[in-house]
Amino acid sequence: MATVLYITAHPLDPEESFSLAVGKEFIEAYREANPTDEVVRLDLYKENIPQFDADVLRGWEKLRSGSSFDQLSEAEQSKVARLDAIVDQYVAADKYVYVSPMWNFSIPPVLKAYTDATSIPGKTFKYTKDGPVGLLSSKKALHIQASGSVYSEGPLAEVEMGYSYLKKILQFYGIQSMEAIFVEGTASSERAPAAIKEEAIAHAKEVAKSF
Repeated sequence: MATVLYITAHPLDPEESFSLAVGKEFIEAYREANPTDEVVRLDLYKENIPQFDADVLRGWEKLRSGSSFDQLSEAEQSKVARLDAIVDQYVAADKYVYVSPMWNFSIPPVLKAYTDATSIPGKTFKYTKDGPVGLLSSKKALHIQASGSVYSEGPLAEVEMGYSYLKKILQFYGIQSMEAIFVEGTASSERAPAAIKEEAIAHAKEVAKSF
């Protein structure tokens, strides 16, 4: 049995979001193909994801300097413990499905905060004399990204920083198996947005069979 983290970064419902609509169909098809796997939904807009503020940085520095956890302030303890729980849950999973829109060529801020929370040395990567090494080489991932224009190829590909950023982060973790489903051109194509969505859903259902 595998554990899948279904990580969504959109504040609306599937009926209002192209990325979530495709993600919903993917997960349903995945569950049908893998009935014994556990799927854990993480709606990042509803999760407590501490940012790397003064409490976090000072708390970590105190721990590195030899202080015990109970010597941290209440705020430092709360945020450090929460970040530990986030990365431990991440490391324990086997597969990751990220669902997000492209905003301003990149990912929503809440997803960036989540990648910060999972980019922890000793957990998802480690430092060596030859540079950092990823620790999650046995994992696999999928990113479902929606955008109004086409960014996966063509003249706008050079400014695409959503999927490309996430792919680089996961490669940093050692994850080399990463697929993508793009729901793109919904605001700029001559094709009807509904047709673009249905095509992406069909693709997602096929990917789900072997993911």
